[in-house]
Amino acid sequence: MTNVRKAYFDGKYGQIHAYIAGEAESGKLPLYCAHQSPKSGAEFLNFARAAAEERLVIAPDYPGYGMSDRPGSESEATIDLYAEEMWRVADQMGHEKIDLFGNHTGSKVIAAMAMKYPHRVGSLVMISAALLTPEEREMFSNMFEPIPLDDEGTRFKIMWERIIERRSAGVTYEMLGHSMALNLMGGEAYEWGHHAAFSWAGYEDALRTLEHRITILNPNDDLTEATLRAKPLLKNGEIVDLPNWVYNFMDVWPEETARLVLSKL
Repeated sequence: MTNVRKAYFDGKYGQIHAYIAGEAESGKLPLYCAHQSPKSGAEFLNFARAAAEERLVIAPDYPGYGMSDRPGSESEATIDLYAEEMWRVADQMGHEKIDLFGNHTGSKVIAAMAMKYPHRVGSLVMISAALLTPEEREMFSNMFEPIPLDDEGTRFKIMWERIIERRSAGVTYEMLGHSMALNLMGGEAYEWGHHAAFSWAGYEDALRTLEHRITILNPNDDLTEATLRAKPLLKNGEIVDLPNWVYNFMDVWPEETARLVLSKL
């Protein structure tokens, strides 16, 4: 598979780190990947290596995640900020038009990107759609409240338990450890991204109004039922049900994921 290189870009709060794989291909738009919370662009590494056989792939870390500098306060960490910083990377890379791939929180980030500059976006592929009822929103908000540090390591035990609980067939302990490490890189701001996602009110409107081709992958995860609510909203798109794909599927089946995503762009 293609090697991945790293780069830094100027951001609103310092530097934005990104992973880059592949080379620009004539007639093919670069593919920008937006990660879930509380991970980073590194969750796309295996996918990027596979997809880079056909596309230039860029996976930035949002401010405060991975190796990107953190905003000064949680109130500044919003979906619109994450979208703005993704566009900063695209601008500095010299990319006028791009395709977008987002995972969970990243689905909202790429929707915000397309709403801001619709003429600069080709197609969008999302993993899951968090169209939550008020009860579900409260439940997830409570689940992702920050856990204070203590002598017993409660925060880390719960993180690990959730990672183990959600693992899919074929995932290795090395993959699970990598997932845990990405969580830890968020430091004390590790839940800012979840809260940004829950508070962003523009997602449903984006799905309803965007003219772009939108494909939503619907694996067997916490958002399977919520994702189905997107079906009547899409003007030019589809939901692809993936009942045998659970969490970590980009690591377990990177080539299959890359083929599927690229076929929808």
